[in-house]
Amino acid sequence: MSENRPMRPPLFTQIDVSQATPPPAPPPAGSLAEVAMLLRQLLAIEQRQTKLLEDLVNHVQNTQRQRAIELGQWRQANPHLARKCREAAEALARVQTEFLHQLTKEVNENFDALLDGEFMFTEFVDRFGPRMAHLNSILQVLTQLSSPPPAPNSSNNNSP
Repeated sequence: MSENRPMRPPLFTQIDVSQATPPPAPPPAGSLAEVAMLLRQLLAIEQRQTKLLEDLVNHVQNTQRQRAIELGQWRQANPHLARKCREAAEALARVQTEFLHQLTKEVNENFDALLDGEFMFTEFVDRFGPRMAHLNSILQVLTQLSSPPPAPNSSNNNSP
């Protein structure tokens, strides 16, 4: 009876998992000391960089703090001009908004020409770019010099 059965492959096979190459030799004792020395040097460099970054941050903070104090003193010495700067900044912000409407309308109407034509793109940048840059610069100066807007609770009966 067993002679008529077809031969089936075995369900389990043996796989050789032994390493084909010998394991690497452990590093000599001298190289471990060298690695430790290099790591200490890296740590010292990182600590120095951290110290320099802290000094840089402190310097920038001190400069900004000094500038804020100077602006506050200027505003106190020139309250009328600071109010006028605020009013001018608010008016110029409305001008900027209208300018942005014109700019976006131009882009939307001439998108294909701007995309395909080098001349049209250069003309667009020349027409709007400098004005936008200068307008932003002026607005920034006016905003920095302006006094904060009056609190909603206070009444300004003394305004000129």
